[in-house]
Amino acid sequence: MVDFSLITGPVGRFLATAQNGIEVLRYGGLETGAVPSPYQIVESVPMYKLRRYFPPDSRPGAAAPGAPVLMVHPMMMSADMWDVTRADGAAGILHASGLDPWVIDFGSPDQVEGGMQRNLADHVVALSEAVDTVKRVTGHDVHLIGYSQGGMFCYQTAAYRRAKDLASIITFGSPVDTLAALPMGIPPNMGAVAANFMADHVFSRIDIPGWLARTGFQMLDPLKTAQARLDFLRQLHDREALLPREQQRRFLDSEGWIAWSGPAISELLKQFIAHNRMMSGGFSVRGDLVTLADIDCPILAVVGEVDDIGQPASVRGIKRAAPKADVYEYLIRTGHFGLVVGSKAAVQSWPTVAAWVKWRGGAGALPDGVVPMAVRSETAATDSGVPFASRVAAGTAAATEVAFGLARTAADAVVAAQKSARTLAVETARTLPRLARLGQVNDHTRISLGRIMSEQAMNNPDGEFLLFDGRVHTYEAVDRRVNNVVRGLIGVGIRQGVRVGLLMDTRPSALVAIAALSRLGAVAVLIPPDADLHEVVRLGGIADVLADPGNLEVARGLGIRVLVLGGGESRDLNLQGDADVTDMEKIDPDQVELPGWYRPNPGFARDLAFVAFASAGGELVPRQITNFRWALSAFGTASAANLGNRDTVYCLTPLHHQSGLLVSLGGAVVGGARIALSRGLTPDRFLHEIRQYGVTVVSYTWAMLGEVIDDPSFVLSGNHPVRLFIGSGMPTGLWRRVVEVFDPAHVVEFFATTDGQAVLANVSGVKYGSKGRPLPGGGRVQLAAYDADDDIILEDEHGFVRLAQVNEVGVLLAQPRGPVDPTAPVKRGVFAPADTWVSTESLFRRDEDGDYWLVDNRSAVIRTERGPVFTAAVNDAVSRVGAVDLSVTYSLESAGRILAVTAVTLRPGGSVPSAEVSEALAALPVGVGPDIVYVTPDLTLSASYRPLVGPLRAAGIPKASRNSWYFDADTSQYKRLTAAVRAELGDL
Repeated sequence: MVDFSLITGPVGRFLATAQNGIEVLRYGGLETGAVPSPYQIVESVPMYKLRRYFPPDSRPGAAAPGAPVLMVHPMMMSADMWDVTRADGAAGILHASGLDPWVIDFGSPDQVEGGMQRNLADHVVALSEAVDTVKRVTGHDVHLIGYSQGGMFCYQTAAYRRAKDLASIITFGSPVDTLAALPMGIPPNMGAVAANFMADHVFSRIDIPGWLARTGFQMLDPLKTAQARLDFLRQLHDREALLPREQQRRFLDSEGWIAWSGPAISELLKQFIAHNRMMSGGFSVRGDLVTLADIDCPILAVVGEVDDIGQPASVRGIKRAAPKADVYEYLIRTGHFGLVVGSKAAVQSWPTVAAWVKWRGGAGALPDGVVPMAVRSETAATDSGVPFASRVAAGTAAATEVAFGLARTAADAVVAAQKSARTLAVETARTLPRLARLGQVNDHTRISLGRIMSEQAMNNPDGEFLLFDGRVHTYEAVDRRVNNVVRGLIGVGIRQGVRVGLLMDTRPSALVAIAALSRLGAVAVLIPPDADLHEVVRLGGIADVLADPGNLEVARGLGIRVLVLGGGESRDLNLQGDADVTDMEKIDPDQVELPGWYRPNPGFARDLAFVAFASAGGELVPRQITNFRWALSAFGTASAANLGNRDTVYCLTPLHHQSGLLVSLGGAVVGGARIALSRGLTPDRFLHEIRQYGVTVVSYTWAMLGEVIDDPSFVLSGNHPVRLFIGSGMPTGLWRRVVEVFDPAHVVEFFATTDGQAVLANVSGVKYGSKGRPLPGGGRVQLAAYDADDDIILEDEHGFVRLAQVNEVGVLLAQPRGPVDPTAPVKRGVFAPADTWVSTESLFRRDEDGDYWLVDNRSAVIRTERGPVFTAAVNDAVSRVGAVDLSVTYSLESAGRILAVTAVTLRPGGSVPSAEVSEALAALPVGVGPDIVYVTPDLTLSASYRPLVGPLRAAGIPKASRNSWYFDADTSQYKRLTAAVRAELGDL
């Protein structure tokens, strides 16, 4: 008997395959009979449509809708992803759970007028408007739900509106720390460089059509894509087996993908991959600067254990980026798309989301599997995407997983070794061109602040440059403002070479004024507000002063013409009848005709560019700063701090201070970094602005940072973006505390002479208190042996200056390069016949490793009966005592003798036993300790946060107390200062 099934079976299978195949070819897939979930368009604008799924029944007695949930799709995927299947899709499941599902539909930008010009900010602002609408319609706070980049939009929008009207945020596979784990194992440095290049040179010119978005997504996991297609073909004869997954297959293969605008891709690559500003903060939304640290509503991050796109290490970055928020996580063993569509999403993701929303509303318990997200160290997050073992384990036995775990351990060791090499290569590639350019500078090189700013504006006009009051200004905008001020200055008669005083607070107008004078070729005389201003005017040769409205009244008293610049829109100067005051903002730059002599940025390296002021021996001393000196510090800072366009430099230092002008502003301009200006130094503003601006580098002077970290209200929690502190004069004890608080950031301490002939930098930041070594690209320095008792430089048997030995005090000499300050002490025939050196008049010692340590200024050495007291060395030693906050050492004349006195302030709750004082000063590497050490309630600080000795010296010998000590020569110990001992020392 013939078994016809042997014939009819294959034939039937063939016919079924053919029939189903024709249907797929003709219609793009099998007809499933699925009906989409009903929805209503509540709002329709060119940027988006706002859908409300399962709109509530308005009939009397109808059940009230539940808590509103607003779902956000990524840019390259259709909003229909939330309703791929009615029974198993997000909208249907959430509605069945009693919630009120809403969806924002950005549409397909290539089908909307102007859609391909959309950027990320457009999406964030649109989502914020949609939240307002949902809140207005429902009367309830909104739960934001986002998948992949849609979750990034949720975070960004929550930060933008500071979590207003948000009940919680739920995200699925949404990266935050993008450089912690890039797809396909791309190294962070390589990823950042590639992202910058693609943003600037590729997606600034092209867009991504829908088919390319689909292809790119599938190429991220080509084996899985090929396997899915093969499985589909092998089951093409079995319609019943295919139908349950057909809607999902059609969505992923064709229907679910939409175009992606070039500006949006470019902004995503630059802000959130190259610059990683979801973590650091400081990303721009239509000019407003935003940080995730402002999010304070609860967050649930759903993590795919084998997600190669939103990798766990990247997704978990939200814990550190949003320290104010209560962050939870829910771990699912699935890939990226499986988080929101498919069988696991239907039975795990969406029921958990529904339970979370109810828990947040006080109805029900915390869902199973949802746990508080643990704080993970940054080292654990770097280069640690989805482990290879986890990918394999998704379909293998546990024994195989162990084997791959061993392989992963070995691979991680290789990655760690390669990481430092990659970092070094990137830093070298960035630094060498700067040093090469600096090395080419000579007297006749045209270089200045104004010229470098022009170059940056030409090369990167849309690049972010100036941050202030929560707003960001581009290079082009700042450059345009500088040119307008130049025209205004020309209009009031300012010419090249004229000295103009600047009496302005650290504001954008001050930065613009400095740059405008540089572009004009005039000399900016930087007026310290706490100095004798009439003396500054005399010493600086100032005929005109540029002031902001806040300093107008003081400037009026100087007896010279006042030019008022800046002040914002609410300025009311009341200048009627005052002929000596000119409001620069009233000048129309378009009406100023440029004279024939004007050439922008005419300054040569040898030309005087700025005049700053310093105090030496209580006297005000003008310091001349040439364009070469500015360039040396600017290029040196950019190189030593490895500044680039991923950095934001926080300029806490006043711009009238050399550090603010040369280090903060100079380094940022040369490095192409952003510079953030602050209205003042307070702990709450400091913390808010470093996160809001995404500050990576903080500038300082002297004890400035103590105002922040030693304040009782200062609490640093969660993530911070700071990697570096740069400046000069930080006390050693404060340095240690700063590094401990802001770990893993470190300090780069500079020492530079005003003329720029000697520049030192502690680039490694390892030795607290050291000034480091000569900066590459700077001039050559030597340490001349010095006799402190007789105040002379020592010579050898041939009459040349002798080099100081290891840890021997010496005078720092610099071989001049470029113009020499006429007031500087020049020495010839120093180490060889007819050679020329400039004395810095600063005393240093050089340790066994070649690092330089400042011990004093030559004029500040206190010569006591016991020997020389080097004030900087004493302050450095005393500030190493844990309880000491600040210290200052000064001379005091009493009864015909010179005493060395050290005053210290203590940290809150601190105390210092005499034994600690003795131990600290016994370890002095050079010189002897002071005669008296005492605790003072506070120290008066200058505008640059340097302790002032005038008020202390005027108070005379400290009073006898348990917090005052004198040096007992018989025991070589410091003992309590009594009234009898004080009388012997001689009361002033």
